[in-house]
Amino acid sequence: MSRTLPPLYALRAFEAAARHLSFTRAAEELAITQSAVSRHIRTLETYFGCRLFERRGRTLQLTEPARLILPGLSGGFDTLERACTVLRTDDATLRLKAPSTLTMRWLLARLSRFRLLNGDLEVQLTSAWMDVDRVDFAREPFDCAVLLSDGNFPPEWESRLLFDEWLIPVCAPEARGDRPWGVAQLLAAERVHPTLDRRDWRQWLEAMGLEHQVPLKGGPVFDTLEAGMVAAARGYGVSIGDLVMIAEDVDSGRLSLPWPSAVRSGCGYYLVWPRGTRNQPRCQRLWGFLDAEVQAMHLPEVERVG
Repeated sequence: MSRTLPPLYALRAFEAAARHLSFTRAAEELAITQSAVSRHIRTLETYFGCRLFERRGRTLQLTEPARLILPGLSGGFDTLERACTVLRTDDATLRLKAPSTLTMRWLLARLSRFRLLNGDLEVQLTSAWMDVDRVDFAREPFDCAVLLSDGNFPPEWESRLLFDEWLIPVCAPEARGDRPWGVAQLLAAERVHPTLDRRDWRQWLEAMGLEHQVPLKGGPVFDTLEAGMVAAARGYGVSIGDLVMIAEDVDSGRLSLPWPSAVRSGCGYYLVWPRGTRNQPRCQRLWGFLDAEVQAMHLPEVERVG
């Protein structure tokens, strides 16, 4: 059965312009001129016999017909991109996305060792700050990603757990003293918050039964565990860290554990990738290496809660 469709390039220009609500940004994404985007939109308006965009002042808005067709077009292009990815040229490179703190504290060193042992496979790392870890394999140029998550991933993804997240207070060695802290020392210290919503301290205090004794207010607030751990190491207070990611700093004496009790957050770091791509064996190979690295680590001996 033959299909009668408007030009694919015109549909692509419309989808990009509708998603950005900007002809300029659509042109940048598609590497064409803004006037070319305008011509493609006019082609579609002629084909459909209706307006697709309207301007209100400086704001570009979709018309009702445009709103009706946009979801189907976006989904269709996502499907096309996934189908073409399966046959993408094999270039012996895995494009990996990972959160910034994990990258600095743990992943960079492991990937350096991976490259030494796997000269036939290059891992191209992109480290990104993510308030909530996420990846969009349909729109982002990545083959795999490491995400902090509860493990509830889309069914079309493969996922492998690297390690669970265990939250634990950290401070400079000179701030800890010669014995573990009690509530009095915790109250006297400035609490550094490595998350904007203070969720890490809240979760640790609740698990330890201290939420009514130690207030959350006050103290500097950062947006990454990395920033909080750096501040703690430099003597600016006590922060929350992840047990795996602080292990080497504790072992080398750069960080100390004033209250050696780690609380399980319910999340973990997972390596994820789309099912059915040609890079699946390589993703499995990377996970096998990283998993072995986790198993070989020497973690601080602490009480584990949860």
